[in-house]
Amino acid sequence: MPKVCVLILNRDRRDDTLACLASLRQSPYPNLEVVLLDNASSDGTAAAVRAAFAEVTVIETGGNLGYAAGNNVGLERARRKGADYVLLLNEDTVVDPAFIGHLVEAAQARPELAFLGPLVYHHDEPAVIQSAGGLIAPDWRTYHRGQNEPDRGQFGLPFEADWVSGCSIFMRMTVVDRVGMLDPAFFIYSEEVDWCVRARRAGFVGLVVPAARIWHKGVRRDYSPSPRVTYLSARNHLRLLHKHRAGARALLGAMAGDLRTLASWSIRPRWRGQRAHRDALARAMVDFCRGSFGPPPF
Repeated sequence: MPKVCVLILNRDRRDDTLACLASLRQSPYPNLEVVLLDNASSDGTAAAVRAAFAEVTVIETGGNLGYAAGNNVGLERARRKGADYVLLLNEDTVVDPAFIGHLVEAAQARPELAFLGPLVYHHDEPAVIQSAGGLIAPDWRTYHRGQNEPDRGQFGLPFEADWVSGCSIFMRMTVVDRVGMLDPAFFIYSEEVDWCVRARRAGFVGLVVPAARIWHKGVRRDYSPSPRVTYLSARNHLRLLHKHRAGARALLGAMAGDLRTLASWSIRPRWRGQRAHRDALARAMVDFCRGSFGPPPF
């Protein structure tokens, strides 16, 4: 059986991490290595995992490296250990026991597949879809297919996707060798889209496997992003467009949309409470123009 290395990146989410590992322990897949990448947690996650899951390899990265650089530590290990596939899995997910087996089976059947993703459900609404893969519109706006739709069986068979949610990316290691690891300049947000775009431009394909199911606690329907998320999302989307030469029309359109949002948050009385987000968005645009990427400044 192909060797699968599961990478779980954590920072101060001990209880969620333990729950994720408990669900993974139910997997019958026989050739599996699970690695916890701890980004300098202060809540004792690393010690708790070592105590409860002796079979899990714990790597302490030494700092808050972000999603991209933190997972790259694990990708280097997966390469050294000869993994055939790597699974990047958020610590705030719970997985179906057969999840990994379904992904391996689909990947083995089609060697042109680079990345695969499961059907992702809201953890607090277990029958409601959070993501059935991602789409990239002609103007480079990105969307989750099926987001917030009740599962009525509308995604019964595997189908191709432009990208898959960063909460669960199953990647063929030979493709990682070909296109490279995650781009640490993104830090977090849009780095999974960038990775998938690079794989597709190298001639590979992405697939959503609906039989593979997970439940994600993040990005609930009532999710309200922090100014830090506003900053990273805006800055990194502009970087994504520029990096992949989406064209002046797409890039200027995205910047014009950000400027309209800034104007609305600055002028309209109903949005006066959004001043922290306004300042974050303005800083994101400035930092993009300056070429300042990596960890956020606040």
